[in-house]
Amino acid sequence: MNNRLHYHYTTVGHVTVDVFEDGSRRPGGTAFYSALQAARLGLRTLVLTAGVRRELDALLAPYRDEFDVQVAEAEHTTTLLTLGAGAERRQRVLAWAGPVSAELELDTQILHLAPVARELPARWRGEARFIGLTPQGLARQWSEQDGWIVPATPRALPQTSAGPVDAIVVSEHERASCQGLIDEGIRTGALVAITAGAQPTRLLAAELEQLEFDVPPLADAVDDLGAGDVFAAAFFIALHEGRSAVEAASFANAAAAVRMRAHGAQAIGGRAQIEARLRLVAPRR
Repeated sequence: MNNRLHYHYTTVGHVTVDVFEDGSRRPGGTAFYSALQAARLGLRTLVLTAGVRRELDALLAPYRDEFDVQVAEAEHTTTLLTLGAGAERRQRVLAWAGPVSAELELDTQILHLAPVARELPARWRGEARFIGLTPQGLARQWSEQDGWIVPATPRALPQTSAGPVDAIVVSEHERASCQGLIDEGIRTGALVAITAGAQPTRLLAAELEQLEFDVPPLADAVDDLGAGDVFAAAFFIALHEGRSAVEAASFANAAAAVRMRAHGAQAIGGRAQIEARLRLVAPRR
């Protein structure tokens, strides 16, 4: 796990086993969904995670040619029972892989800190030109008795030797528990995107008045699992490519819409599909 490698996009967080009501099992977690979106946008991508290597190798076999994975061997793979959808989705921790190794040395253009279950150590070493954070895993806690995930309050932004966080993506239902982290991010120069499903997306930054713009309607949405993770990856990539905050958020909303039009991670689109969605919903002049 401490090899020094150069990538365009690196996610750090647990790749999870998502177990559904019908007993089916799929790969999940922000580190997985965001990495797959980055790869399909043409970026050389790495996932740094922890779990049972053999289990994760089997789970990720359909995607093995799309991105690289380094697994810190653990006693368990983080496994989540997933019930419901959208704002009504509930998750229960069935197994936890523990923290990802604190000895990571990174060499990447974009570093995406992508916790789902409080697995990030306090500090990282290495180089990154752009650092993005999706803090949902910092804003969660669960009891050993029943494992149901409930909101928690993150203590502070993760620290890296590469510098402060450049952008944060958080959902509206996580906003209250993450408010201190959002305020700290804005104070240190981060651009914050707050998503709310079909409701308007909000952008916050120290040098901007709050921006709010509508999400184009999507009549044929069938599955939203991972859509927020896809939004985050597309948003971070677009910002790194030099798009404005509004342009980046529009690109990210288009990526999420493409993801939601079919079931599962295979629905995640490439650049051509996302740009086509952007053209379709662009205001007529």
